[in-house]
Amino acid sequence: MNTIQLVWKNISKQTGSTVLSILLTAFGVAILCVLSITSDSFEKQLENNSKNIDLVVGAKGSPLQLILSSVYHIDNPTGNISLAEAEKIQHNPLVKLAVPVSLGDNYKGHRIVGTDSSFLTLYETKIQQGTLFHQDYEVVIGTDVARKQHIKIGDQIHSSHGLSKDGHSHAEHPFTVVGILAHNNNITDNLILTSLSSVWDVHGIEHSGHHDGLTTEEAEAKEDLVETRDAYLHHHGEISDDEHDHTYEQQNNGMMVKSIGADMIHSAGLEITALLVQYRSPAALAVLPKFIAQNTQMQAASPAIESSRLFSLLGVGIDSLQILAYIIMSIAGLSVFISLYNALKQRKYDLAIMRTLGASKLKLFSLVILEGMVITIIGGFLGLIFAHIALYMISLQTSQSADFIDAFRLNPIEFIFILLACTIGIISALIPAIKAYRTTISQILSHN
Repeated sequence: MNTIQLVWKNISKQTGSTVLSILLTAFGVAILCVLSITSDSFEKQLENNSKNIDLVVGAKGSPLQLILSSVYHIDNPTGNISLAEAEKIQHNPLVKLAVPVSLGDNYKGHRIVGTDSSFLTLYETKIQQGTLFHQDYEVVIGTDVARKQHIKIGDQIHSSHGLSKDGHSHAEHPFTVVGILAHNNNITDNLILTSLSSVWDVHGIEHSGHHDGLTTEEAEAKEDLVETRDAYLHHHGEISDDEHDHTYEQQNNGMMVKSIGADMIHSAGLEITALLVQYRSPAALAVLPKFIAQNTQMQAASPAIESSRLFSLLGVGIDSLQILAYIIMSIAGLSVFISLYNALKQRKYDLAIMRTLGASKLKLFSLVILEGMVITIIGGFLGLIFAHIALYMISLQTSQSADFIDAFRLNPIEFIFILLACTIGIISALIPAIKAYRTTISQILSHN
């Protein structure tokens, strides 16, 4: 009988205590694995989704709710803001890029975002297949949307009202898929993008008077604003001579608009959900949020601050659960120790016989160590299986837009947990192994 067979025979004799040790080890490893993978994935998504967004401007309310709804798409919006007011922020000299977003509908849990071409600039993504939307009721979808819902270019989808997939379906307004985004490893992979006017249309909001142009007075006022802003930036060295000449381009309707975010539509009555802002210079950090708070009916929230606050709150719970997992692992180690120690008392005659048959002391020592390792390694791998089942269940409960857990992808840290389980098995078996090493043949046989 080889060593592995002998080890297996020995641990199978203690069925109850062995199963208990395996389960305790499995639960400890499973908890550590779930906490580690979810917290790591969550932190990476927080960073990837907000890395280019310095400020979010939206309706007054909870700053955290504004960030969660407009940046991470996992909460309801705080309300709507005036598009005309948002445009004023867009043309502020301290703003490099301002991207409008309008929420309100979804398709099978994937949120439909009304925006413009600057959204792709902000998230540093591009169209992998097809083209960007140019007409109303055209959409561009993320790679995960296409994969999960089996959608291809040319297909039509029907949005549901609200941010839940169970909302009222807008069957009379189908959207046509004209493009698929490149995989970006952020929230864009799970979103559906369309024009602002499409979102207004599907909800019956009149905006036709704002598609084609402005009144003479409005056009003159906007041109004056553009020239003033351009001159300010050029004077302070924020843009070069070439940029000074080309920052604004003439549109077909004769209206001068900013080339970045050029799809934004002017209106005194229309509303959007939020404005995603990128600063032109570090000076904006101290000036712009205060200006918005004091001079508008909107609020300004920093994704960096709110995300840090959110993760610190979650961190308390994660740390507590990790402590619980380590306690469970320690109890598992104690269980292995007790199991092997008691088994050793019952098997001391067998060990003495093995010594008389030529087994060395080192052989007996390694045999007991292997028993401890086998128990905890089995528990460790079983724990990984439990963990991935739990991660899969968690992924089913999250919304499509907030889908950030790949339940069946192996994470390098899992091998560390297996190593930890193996180490616990060795430590737990150490004292029984030493006792086996010190087995005295004459003493044991003289008592039998």
